[in-house]
Amino acid sequence: MGVSRRNVILAGAGLTAAAAIPAVQHVAWGSKSFVRDDYTPDFPDAPAGEESWMNWSGAQSATPKQFQSPASEAELSELVRTSAGRIRPRGSGHSFSGLVPSEGMILDVGQLSGLKSYDDTTGRATFGAGTVLFQAASQLNDVGRAFPNLPDIVDQTLAGSFSTATHGTGQSLTALHDYIHAFKLVTADGSVREVTRESDPDLFAAGKVSLGALGVVSEYTVQTIPAFNLKRIVTAEPIEIVLDEALVRADSHRNFEFYYLPGTGIAASIVNDLHEGEITGLHPSNDDDEMLEGLKQLRDQFGWWPWLRKRIAQSALPSGEVENVSDASLQLLATTRPIKFNEMEYHIPRENGLEAVRQIIAKMDRRKDAFFPMEVRFTAPDDAWLSPFNGGPRMSIAIHAAVDEPYDYFFSEFEPIFREHGGRPHWGKHHSQTREDLEVLYPDFSNFSELRRSLDPTGKFLNPHLADLFGETFRA
Repeated sequence: MGVSRRNVILAGAGLTAAAAIPAVQHVAWGSKSFVRDDYTPDFPDAPAGEESWMNWSGAQSATPKQFQSPASEAELSELVRTSAGRIRPRGSGHSFSGLVPSEGMILDVGQLSGLKSYDDTTGRATFGAGTVLFQAASQLNDVGRAFPNLPDIVDQTLAGSFSTATHGTGQSLTALHDYIHAFKLVTADGSVREVTRESDPDLFAAGKVSLGALGVVSEYTVQTIPAFNLKRIVTAEPIEIVLDEALVRADSHRNFEFYYLPGTGIAASIVNDLHEGEITGLHPSNDDDEMLEGLKQLRDQFGWWPWLRKRIAQSALPSGEVENVSDASLQLLATTRPIKFNEMEYHIPRENGLEAVRQIIAKMDRRKDAFFPMEVRFTAPDDAWLSPFNGGPRMSIAIHAAVDEPYDYFFSEFEPIFREHGGRPHWGKHHSQTREDLEVLYPDFSNFSELRRSLDPTGKFLNPHLADLFGETFRA
């Protein structure tokens, strides 16, 4: 969005020259380290004969006895059938919660990828479950088709994104798992079950958002729509204006979301609407990376004095429309995230959402060390048993911290606000919910637990995190 280090320096120089700077506080803040004590970018050391695994942010790690990547569904089935130990499937490692870690076997279905078939009559496409979202969207585009929506991170696999209820934004648009028409599931005994709403309605409702707890999905058949273009407009404006108009904008635009920049009073509002005619294409840019570096420098140098930090930010940040582009939907809805972070996201009933957002912003602004933008999105309801959007439209609020900085305050300061407003956690992001909490939040949670136990009576697909979620005893 165009705040650079140079802009911060220039704006800061002008304002600090005119302000009385308490030198002691300034120097003390300038010598502060923001790196958390337990941070390491390195994979864990694996004992002899074992493997080493770590997720994208480094918050989760494991040293499994086996790391397997089957080349076919038959090989996957045989691995599951003959394994005597625990098994956890992994996607692309973008989950922050403890869904993957296993000291038994970690399965990578990345070789089960690509477009297998497309039915021009129904618009349904079948993909290997390990297909990365951007690959799937690109292959659909080649045949003139598209997903109705995409999340902002497209390095995720279909299996990982569907199983954790990954979503984009759009008040009338459902999360990605709602596109599923059918899937193949390898269960604990190695059998392969083909599941549709008609063939097995309960397993279909449970399996669309499965957390990898029912078995390992080998392929998906998804409903697609004709390919389409979008126009994206990004506007920098005061957060109060965005909050006052948020619900109207969500109802008025195909895709609407906004980012709040902590400590600045400024938000970036993003709308996407259907576009006909010539497209501008995207302009190559590193603005997002540059913006984060600028916001971090603003925190590092002026976080000790919130008033000054806010004034400098408002002098350095752009105002009004900062981007107006048009392109294919997969180009505008989806991105990669080169700068790593940790994240907590909760999905709040729409009627409670704005009050929760205001409380989160107020608390975030009081944290002098926060600089990473928070994100607010909108999603329509669906009927998957463990979908956070089951039961009504939701506003999703996501908070972030740089990958090497503390994020324990997510749990102590912000999670209570999310919970107070009826929030359900994103399954792939940091949260501390247990079976007792989830049974209150999800009407079908007990049904899912019973189905999971019937499919996997020995807990082959459990790990400590899932055992906590389902209230099961875990013995490694």
